[in-house]
Amino acid sequence: MQRYSLLRVLGHALRRNRHWGQAWRSPPLRKSYDVVVIGGGGHGLATAYFLVRKYGVRSVALLERGHLGQGNSGRNTQVTRSNYFYPVSSSFFDHSLKLYEGLGRELNFNVMFRQDGLIALMHSLHELEGARRWANAIRMNGVDAEMLDEAEVRRRVPILNTRPRFPIVGALMQRRAGISRHDATVWGFARGASAHGADLIQNCEVTGLRRSGDRITAVETSQGVVNCERVVMSVSNHC
Repeated sequence: MQRYSLLRVLGHALRRNRHWGQAWRSPPLRKSYDVVVIGGGGHGLATAYFLVRKYGVRSVALLERGHLGQGNSGRNTQVTRSNYFYPVSSSFFDHSLKLYEGLGRELNFNVMFRQDGLIALMHSLHELEGARRWANAIRMNGVDAEMLDEAEVRRRVPILNTRPRFPIVGALMQRRAGISRHDATVWGFARGASAHGADLIQNCEVTGLRRSGDRITAVETSQGVVNCERVVMSVSNHC
């Protein structure tokens, strides 16, 4: 697969070549794999990608009953942040945020991550006091957070009406927070996982699991039975 770069874009433009080739392979389902990942959303694709890219697992299949990213990954929030109160959550999501900061370079794909900041508005003195406690806890966790008064909110967001029915008295801001396009993230992980050898199998519904004792030994699918050493369940509750 071709790497995306400015020089390649210019080359395609000069040759008037509109065809870049497939973004990822569509191989047939094999009879056995070391690892089978069930679910072709953001989490499943990221799991497949890091298994083959970072941990060197060379026999990985990802099974998706429909098309990649058509489940919750196509509907959930695009906010990427780490302003969480509890230390465990804060540490987990800040690690994720740091990964997003370099994810476009890692995947050689624009995931459209923009760190424009996140402002949580407060509409009462009671909420404002809770936000101060929230901000202090976040800073103690080693994550950036700051309080804004009404004047600063107006300065940063001039189109915002700060005197509606429920007046805005302040806000909590995380500058490093932003948004990312989940469809772009899905495609980037799919392209990367496929380029490093993972088989991405779409329109392949998992219908059952075969066990031997307390181990899963095979996955039953609409395209046949697949033997495996390990299974990763990465599915949502969407039906």
